[in-house]
Amino acid sequence: MNIGQASKASGVSNKMIRYYESIGLITAPVRTESGYRVYSDNDIHALRFISRARDLGFSIEQMGDLLALWRDRSRASADVKAIALDHVRILDEKAKAIQAMSDTLRNLAAHCHGDERPDCPILEGFAHAEPDAPTKRKPRFGVTDIAPGRARA
Repeated sequence: MNIGQASKASGVSNKMIRYYESIGLITAPVRTESGYRVYSDNDIHALRFISRARDLGFSIEQMGDLLALWRDRSRASADVKAIALDHVRILDEKAKAIQAMSDTLRNLAAHCHGDERPDCPILEGFAHAEPDAPTKRKPRFGVTDIAPGRARA
């Protein structure tokens, strides 16, 4: 299969296939004399594997580890489980952070009159937020550091 066919069969774009090849996540396919990539069924299976792992939010590094374990028939399933459970922990942390952001915004919006007045507890909440402690990673949008109930009406 050429790259277009491999893309269609795996659900991975041509650009991502080339990227995965460039970073060594997949092995470089055989090339024809004219330089075209030729993908095997094994390559398609690996690309589908990567696509599913990516859909589940695994990092490139984790996908590489999982691919190596998938290809190693003498692997211990405990190694795979450890990676999966570590990823579940990370996803749970992200879900909690997103829920905290949602709760904060919901609280700020509840205190906003939403009329033609210029007073806006949402903007005040952003402007008067206290900085996080140096050891705590600041959320991307910076709104979780506003505790629910702190907004002024």
